[in-house]
Amino acid sequence: CDVILLVTKPQDLGSLLDETASTYKKDVLLISFAAGKKIEFITSKVPSAKVIRVMPNTPILVGKGMSALSLGSGIDEASKSFVLEFLNSVGKAIVVDESLQDAVTATSGSGPAYFFAFVEEMIKGATSLGLSDSDATTLTIQTIVGAAKMLEESGKSPTTLRENVTSPNGTTAAALSKFNEGNFGDLIARSMKAARNRSQELA
Repeated sequence: CDVILLVTKPQDLGSLLDETASTYKKDVLLISFAAGKKIEFITSKVPSAKVIRVMPNTPILVGKGMSALSLGSGIDEASKSFVLEFLNSVGKAIVVDESLQDAVTATSGSGPAYFFAFVEEMIKGATSLGLSDSDATTLTIQTIVGAAKMLEESGKSPTTLRENVTSPNGTTAAALSKFNEGNFGDLIARSMKAARNRSQELA
């Protein structure tokens, strides 16, 4: 094969390469989706390979993924364009320096789980206020979907959109004040740092 996609758990990548490296043709393009594993690790196992490292996320399954790729040495424009094209066909893709891949993992790689956890808690909060589980789920999901669409299509920043919803001393302001009391921003920053640190450990 001219191109091989390495789609494994990071802890399995080393043994996979040990088992298969001898079967690869010279100058094969290896596209790795293994979180945390550096290009250097792959080339240590397959020295003749050209490597592109990708951090995708699960919304790829519905054509709304976010991927970041980093280029190993010897990657030509055609190979870069090829990978960008197929990743953009299932969402969006950007190129970043490999030193930023752990930050990407903490942002978009793990990000869907943060979002799903927030949705879970919104649904629980709605049911605790008396709504049925079905209605709470519908209200929450459609609110989130609509807000995301506004963010994508309005051209306005999240700060502006938040401020547009927040009347002084209104209901939204009351809710956001509780976020602030709980150090919401600091909690998110610390959580993302923990994800970044774990990604570094997996390398």
